[in-house]
Amino acid sequence: MDDPTSREPNYTPGDEPQHASAASESPAISSGLHSSIPPLLRGAGHELPFVQPSSYLRPKFRSRTVPAPTTPMTPIDEEQLQGLKGLRNFLRVRTSYDVLPLSFRLIVLDNDLLIRKSLDILIQNGIVSAPLWDSQQSRFAGLLTATDYINLIQYYCQFPEHIDDVDKFRLSSLRDIEKAIGVLPLETVSVHPSRPLYEACSRMLKSRARRIPLVDIDHETERETVVSVITQYRILKFIAVNTEQHTMLLKQTVREIGLGTYKNIATAKMADSVLEVINLMVVHNISAVPIIDKNNVVLNVFEAVDVIPCIKGGVYEELKSTVGEALSRRPDDFQGIYTCQEDDRLDSIFTTLRQSRVHRLVVIDDNWHLKGIISLSDILKYVLFTGVSADEGEYFPPPP
Repeated sequence: MDDPTSREPNYTPGDEPQHASAASESPAISSGLHSSIPPLLRGAGHELPFVQPSSYLRPKFRSRTVPAPTTPMTPIDEEQLQGLKGLRNFLRVRTSYDVLPLSFRLIVLDNDLLIRKSLDILIQNGIVSAPLWDSQQSRFAGLLTATDYINLIQYYCQFPEHIDDVDKFRLSSLRDIEKAIGVLPLETVSVHPSRPLYEACSRMLKSRARRIPLVDIDHETERETVVSVITQYRILKFIAVNTEQHTMLLKQTVREIGLGTYKNIATAKMADSVLEVINLMVVHNISAVPIIDKNNVVLNVFEAVDVIPCIKGGVYEELKSTVGEALSRRPDDFQGIYTCQEDDRLDSIFTTLRQSRVHRLVVIDDNWHLKGIISLSDILKYVLFTGVSADEGEYFPPPP
């Protein structure tokens, strides 16, 4: 699954895509293996098993293993692989620069800024993430996302006696907070804007990042410069808009390709507290929790970014409020959640991505019962790594 911060970062309103309203019109929704090998039996007086000489004279019969017959590919299978290869070729020839809109804004936060003030800046500017800058070393220092605020909340819960220190933490303290609560820090990844988009996607998937900063080098000062940040949503929308001739070939269904997660899905109820849901996110390392009723009917989805309004102004007591109360704080322009069914085809999902601002798809049945969830990481991973032929590989052109 995807996330935490799966909403789009700081772009100007004029660059926002058109929004579909199909899902939001529903009355129920607001818009490795271990093996055990026995020890070698030793013969009496022998360090190794005794083999009689006559056994060397016996003819050795080679077992003839008949390979299982392979099922011939159907025309739909062939088109599916053709479409995926076309998408990968597209990602290899386009750069991360190409994904950027004509106009955008970028807010970079100094690593020495108080975490409390950074929260105010995000809320005031309507963004959910920002690159961090180490002014002492003049270099990119990572990415601030909703996950960092969730970690801060976990620190507050584990060490309530240090509540007075929370407001004194600076952004440079985020790694210390991760160590204190025992979570693995997210790998700080970036990519040069002129590198192939395929490389940016691969780095995000391998590091479990949902967005990646574009970092260039100033040729005069030879110092790093943060150009922008691109998200999985922005990349998939770029693919959907520019490669319809390839996405239209992806006619296999969600069920046929096994797209998404369908087992051990963490869920919550409307009456559960925000803290309980945050704990689910931390334990399961996820960015969204479906909200269901007693009959497993999907009512909504609580996302990591929904945590930000709950701690506005440093009022951590609001974390004890219910999920329903927290969801009521969403902005009026919230697009709702998007759903699909297991019989929906992948080309229709790309159509939705082209037309709407989608960050995940909740898989339901005809009666809105929860079946699974599809993250943008699931879609991107399928496109990049499914049916890769020997002539493709992971070739990246050498840096300029």
